[in-house]
Amino acid sequence: MPSQIVAVGSKVGLHARPASLLVKAAAAAGLAVTIGRPGEKAVNAASLLSVLALGVKNGDSIEVVVADGDNADSVLATLVEIIATDHDE
Repeated sequence: MPSQIVAVGSKVGLHARPASLLVKAAAAAGLAVTIGRPGEKAVNAASLLSVLALGVKNGDSIEVVVADGDNADSVLATLVEIIATDHDE
């Protein structure tokens, strides 16, 4: 399963707008995707409430894990880009 640790780029963390973008992309991926702080329990990235409940702030490190599949690497790259981008500009 491909995974990557990425720092959150949005100035106010994974609040409604960037979390919504992440959740939509994870749901559309067709593969199971989890996110969480490294070493802590991960949550379903396709669940807006679960993502918001993480309370992720700007600069926090998040581990993204994508289930194995045909397009797992491209799904991972897309999700990492969403998390690393500042959507508050």
